[in-house]
Amino acid sequence: MKPNIAKGTRDFTPAVMAKRNYIFNVIRDVFHRYGFKQIETPSIEQLSTLMGKYGEEGDKLLFKILNSGDFAANLTDEQLLERNSIKLTNKICEKGLRYDLTVPFARFVVMHREEIAFPFKRFQMQPVWRADRPQKGRYREFYQCDADVVGSNSLLYEAELIEMIDDAFTRFGIRVEIKLNNRKILSGISEIIGEADKITDITVAIDKLEKIGLDGVTAELKTKGISDEAIDKLQPILNLTGNNHEKLNTLKTVLAESEIGLKGIAELEEVLSYVETANLHNSVAIDLTLARGLNYYTGAILEVKALDVAIGSISGGGRYDNLTGIFGLEGVSGVGFSFGADRIYDVLEQLNLFPAETLEGVAVMFAAFDAAGIAYCLPWLRALRSKGIAAEIYPEPAKMKKQMNYANATNVRFVAIAGDNEMLSNTVMLKEMSTGTQEALTLEQLLSRF
Repeated sequence: MKPNIAKGTRDFTPAVMAKRNYIFNVIRDVFHRYGFKQIETPSIEQLSTLMGKYGEEGDKLLFKILNSGDFAANLTDEQLLERNSIKLTNKICEKGLRYDLTVPFARFVVMHREEIAFPFKRFQMQPVWRADRPQKGRYREFYQCDADVVGSNSLLYEAELIEMIDDAFTRFGIRVEIKLNNRKILSGISEIIGEADKITDITVAIDKLEKIGLDGVTAELKTKGISDEAIDKLQPILNLTGNNHEKLNTLKTVLAESEIGLKGIAELEEVLSYVETANLHNSVAIDLTLARGLNYYTGAILEVKALDVAIGSISGGGRYDNLTGIFGLEGVSGVGFSFGADRIYDVLEQLNLFPAETLEGVAVMFAAFDAAGIAYCLPWLRALRSKGIAAEIYPEPAKMKKQMNYANATNVRFVAIAGDNEMLSNTVMLKEMSTGTQEALTLEQLLSRF
């Protein structure tokens, strides 16, 4: 049987991993620069931790793990014949793969609250899993790179996250637009159109505006019981135009009777006041269609779109004032975002933005023609490695063509050749693979060269 892997998952070759590590290193450096500390949480969480945190659609995308042993032993024939997958799942699955890093982080904060100092700034770079339909830019197993702050209501952190996003994408060379909204404004809009109790249905629908268009959103709102009158009131709000301040001024009039809506506007204004002094390289735009469809956001909502590639969101997040309350720790506000490492990879690849040195192999490979030559090279090899220089040796006295082909295939920068003449003169012939130039060097000269 031909070996295969699950749909929506991938193997990563050394060349791909070199590029992925470039992404992770840039993001990690940005996180460190802004004072975030790294943690990790288990891949497997209790389903009770995960269920109900992502909305009805999110719950459907959770990968659930069958209980160990005879998981069906306690099921009755009636339960099996009923074929109710939700009821059966609750009885045969107690654990699941994490859907994101934010909910496990909230669980972490509650469990470790006596060990951490607030505000707590953490970052996490680990894989997550979603039982989604695989397509371009969307995988079932993918990495998230999250940064969150909990324990502070300060909107300065929203501005700081925007600066971090701008910093990272500037270093990648990717032009982006940072979209900004506030869940309180969405709540205010729901109030004004007379559908305050259906805020979740409204936000889930309008979050799909770019994907299914205005007609599709309208149709979905109708299926959720939103009245035609409310939909008519909603549409001009979604089509609001102008710069950020013009949009906010218009909203102040539209939401004049909504206390929560006006609070959302005030929060956006404060965040923008911080951001406008930061000299960002990328634009920040208020987008009222931005909802992200996740139940736990309560304030600012962020999303990043690449400007030069047709792909979905490559970063996003927001404020979630009440998330830890679900786990018994009330009054801990949080705000955070996630870099979509896999989508960033696709954008860098399409735009040919990976630095050339990303794919470079070891600095030096030693090549010898017999056992004596290999023995001669070993002290040189160890000397380079002891100085932190990446080096390897071809493990057998093969023909030079074979050794050079290997060096080319693995992107070796220099080959150090040790033949009879080199051993007699206590040197190696160093060949630069990109130019073909060669020079005889002593060990001391070789070390100084690097």
